[in-house]
Amino acid sequence: MGRFDGKAALITGAASGMGQAVAVRLAAEGAEVFGVDVNDAGLAETASAVAESGGRIETQHCDLRSVADCRDAAAGCVDAFGRIDVLGNIAGLSWQDRVEDVTEEGWDLMFDVNVKGLFFLTQAALPHLLASGGNIVNIASNAGLQGLAYTSHYCATKGAVVQLTKALAMELAKTPVRVNAIAPGGVDTPMTRNYRQVDEPDRHLLRRMIAFKPMSRPEHIAALFALVASDECPGVHGAIISVDGGLTTG
Repeated sequence: MGRFDGKAALITGAASGMGQAVAVRLAAEGAEVFGVDVNDAGLAETASAVAESGGRIETQHCDLRSVADCRDAAAGCVDAFGRIDVLGNIAGLSWQDRVEDVTEEGWDLMFDVNVKGLFFLTQAALPHLLASGGNIVNIASNAGLQGLAYTSHYCATKGAVVQLTKALAMELAKTPVRVNAIAPGGVDTPMTRNYRQVDEPDRHLLRRMIAFKPMSRPEHIAALFALVASDECPGVHGAIISVDGGLTTG
């Protein structure tokens, strides 16, 4: 028996990185996974990985900037599996810009994916989560807990994810639904490896981004996600769990 036997999980960002790792992990533990992303080729790779391990997954193209796509994703999961037990809001964007170089287009794109999509997908999935007594796990960041140079726009989005998690947890406190967030530091993902940095940064300022311990791998985050989303943690609600190698300890 797996921890997620008979349960359905809707996972965003499922084409790569943490989202892909979570999809594979939950499927290996018995979940029926509905993975969404804008990267169709990456979704196909995730589907192959899940199939190879004997799991079950359905995928769907979803642009989180679109409220209609968010609603279609929730509906698609219910159509495929009849329910939603776990919502993993994992998809996100990040890059560096000096304050003076942040554009309106870049600001809107980052907020649309990191915040707007998370909120409206949660809104669409919530009736089904209430029916199943399910839970939500958001991916926040150490950037939502500390100020970092050259990432004012990103810090703002992840601060919003932290506060959305707490606000949702408070509003849903008398329901069966649990809401939590994982706040990673550096994770070795395609986004991190292709991370756009500013030219000639102040290296002294960047020290605040360097953790005391090695960078996490997506599988590390997936392991914690699976624990938090499972029935083994019924009292974990409204928590922001840091996985940042001690970066935000002081």
